[in-house]
Amino acid sequence: MDAGVWELLLNSVGPLVMGAIVGTIPLTVLSFVFGLAIALAVALARMSANRLVASVAAVYISIIRGTPLLVQLFIIFYALPMLGVVIDPYPSAVIAFSLNVGGYAAEAIRGSILAIPVGQWEAARTIGMGYTLTMRRVILPQAMRVAVPPLSNTFISLVKDTSLASSIMVTELLRRAQEIAAPSYQFLALYSLAALIYWLICSVLSLGQQRLERYLGRYVTV
Repeated sequence: MDAGVWELLLNSVGPLVMGAIVGTIPLTVLSFVFGLAIALAVALARMSANRLVASVAAVYISIIRGTPLLVQLFIIFYALPMLGVVIDPYPSAVIAFSLNVGGYAAEAIRGSILAIPVGQWEAARTIGMGYTLTMRRVILPQAMRVAVPPLSNTFISLVKDTSLASSIMVTELLRRAQEIAAPSYQFLALYSLAALIYWLICSVLSLGQQRLERYLGRYVTV
């Protein structure tokens, strides 16, 4: 690369990092938090004794896991306006990513709940705790520790998936790279720089995941 390209890259580091800070990271966090709430509700519905409720939850999971995230994003942003439902780009991205996280994380949470020994339920019943209280005070705290590895992987994957939001004009890291690369035609250099920033973010999160898993692993019921 010539000196001009290196200068362009150096000048682009700041805007791309800002794109990650004000776009990618908040979008990831918001979508993950809402997605976890959806996932918990869906996981509990999936385990419900009511066959209709359990079936609806199973269908939701099947649809989310069986269709591409990009298609889900396009349906919310481009297709819903045909039904009179118009949603701005950023909320559209949050909704699509949250629903997607909800579908994938629901099975991780359900599996973690099922992994808790039956003795925990029995012990709670012997002291008079009902289903809701047992779930809230005994089962879910232990299940969430077990669910940390798969949920952490989902979070890290979501960081990369937020790049799809650029397709509906959400300004985040990749969108910044596209805007800078367009007038200069240095797509390879700018996209490579964006990829490096994504990699650095995910690497830091992976280190945090490993530390969290080691810490929580000491308290998981075996």
